Amino acid sequence: MRLQVKGKNVEISPSIREYAERKLSKLEKQLASETQVEVELSEQKNPSIAASNIAEGTIFTKGSTLRVREASPDMKASIDQLAEKLERQVKRYRERRIVEPRRHAPHHGETSNGSTPRPPADDDEE
Repeated sequence: MRLQVKGKNVEISPSIREYAERKLSKLEKQLASETQVEVELSEQKNPSIAASNIAEGTIFTKGSTLRVREASPDMKASIDQLAEKLERQVKRYRERRIVEPRRHAPHHGETSNGSTPRPPADDDEE
């Protein structure tokens, strides 16, 4: 996993960068090593918006692009919420990639578990 932390309208301190890397390191187990993950942290300057700290995460996978946007009054809280949602999306993405229902349909003459049915036994002992 290649993680890139960017800032938009805000300076990224080393402590915030380290915090984001530590929170998103859990995704490393579930993603391939060449998967690119981008986190963009920004702050809205509008005083009427309470949730002014925004964290946006994008994961570029082979199949689809996973994207999450979270906002809260605190930057660390935004990163926490972002990490939770990304974990759920990656889990769902991995489950969909493993289970391919169209390929598990039984072939002609097979049962649903992949074996061929046995012919009925002849009970002529009457």
